[in-house]
Amino acid sequence: MSRQALAVGCLVAAALLVILFRGSGSRPAERLRGLGTGQVGVPVAGRAHPPWWPDRTRLGAGLAGLAVAVLLGGASGCLAGAVTALVADPLLRRIEPRAARDRRLREAADLPLAADLLAAALRAGAPVDRAVLAVTDALDGPLAERLGRIGRTLLLGGGPEEAWAHLGSVPGADRMITAAVRSANSGAALAGALTRVADDLRADRSTAAEAAARRAGVLIVLPLGLCFLPAFILAGLVPVIVAVLGDVL
Repeated sequence: MSRQALAVGCLVAAALLVILFRGSGSRPAERLRGLGTGQVGVPVAGRAHPPWWPDRTRLGAGLAGLAVAVLLGGASGCLAGAVTALVADPLLRRIEPRAARDRRLREAADLPLAADLLAAALRAGAPVDRAVLAVTDALDGPLAERLGRIGRTLLLGGGPEEAWAHLGSVPGADRMITAAVRSANSGAALAGALTRVADDLRADRSTAAEAAARRAGVLIVLPLGLCFLPAFILAGLVPVIVAVLGDVL
C-alpha cells in the first residue's frame, strides 16, 4: 500500500470518527442525564471507559497527524504530523456537534412559550416551584428537562440562584434568570416580567430572522457575480480588445 493511500485512509477514518461519532458518548451528556436522575457523577451503564482511553476528538486529531506524517515521510513528516495533531485537537473541539446545536436551537425556540406559560401559571395563583413543574409537564424537549430540574430544586428548598442556573446555557435565558432571581429576592411580581421577557425574545428572534434574510440576499449575489463577470469579460471586452489590437497591429 502506498503512502498516499494510507494517508487518505487515515484522513477518512479521522473524519468518520469526528463527524459521525463525536459526542455520542460524551461525558457532559452523561452528567446531564445524571442531573435528571439525581446520580451526578455516576457513569451510564455500558459507556464507561478506562482513564487512559482517549476521546474521539483527540483520536481524530491523532489520525490526522498520522496521515500528514505518512504522506510527507521522514523527520520533517513526523514533525509536521505532531504539529497537525496538536493544532487539530483544539480546532475540532470548537466545532459544535449537531446534537448539541439542535438542542440549543430547540431550547431557544421554546423559551418564549415557556415564559408565557409560566406567567400564566403564576397569575393563576400557583407558587413558583409548582408553576415551573406544571410548565415542564406541558412542554416537551430539552427545555422541559431543564425546567424540571429547576422545579425540583426549588421544591426541595434550593436557592433561586442555584435553581435558575440550570437555564444558564440557554440562549436568551439570562433575562429570564435575572427576573426570577430579582423576584425571589425582592418579592416583586414575576408574571409581568416573564411576559415582557417573552415579548422581547420574540422580537429578538424576528430581528435575527430579518438580518439572516438580508445576509442571504447579499451572499446570493456573490456566486452570480462570479459567473457573470467572466462571461462579460469574454463576451464583451475581449472581442473589443482583439479588434482594437488588430487595427493597431
